[in-house]
Amino acid sequence: MTMATNGPASGEPAARMRVLLYSDKPGTREQVRTAVGRRPAADVPKVEFVECATAPGVLARLEDGGIDVAVFDGETAPAGGMGVCRQVKDEIYRCPPVLLIIGRRDDGWLAAWSRADKVVSHPIDPVALAEALAELMREQAAGTAALG
Repeated sequence: MTMATNGPASGEPAARMRVLLYSDKPGTREQVRTAVGRRPAADVPKVEFVECATAPGVLARLEDGGIDVAVFDGETAPAGGMGVCRQVKDEIYRCPPVLLIIGRRDDGWLAAWSRADKVVSHPIDPVALAEALAELMREQAAGTAALG
């Protein structure tokens, strides 16, 4: 987990998590940022978004490390989030958990194929997206603590 101090007397978790946000659509990236806000739940660290609009950008950022959780838009073109998710799960050592936004609920089987850790569907429901991201952040923090 990427650790950074927020402030000593804030009473909040003294960390932030870097969330890679992959979509070729600026409007979708804005919807995700707005849904999540500064943090998706009170018991998780603040979020620092790292945005990518291309698959090569995603691969480069994940290879560089320092990403705690990823959110991929399954409707991204030309390399969709589902295919990129499967690729990074195969190629990136200790790949962070991925929250996949799918176009339709019926695409759930494709999301399973992609090996996404959590799935929400378009149109983006801010509550569902924030809850799913918060769950992945909790799991990632617990797993990182266990490794440390």
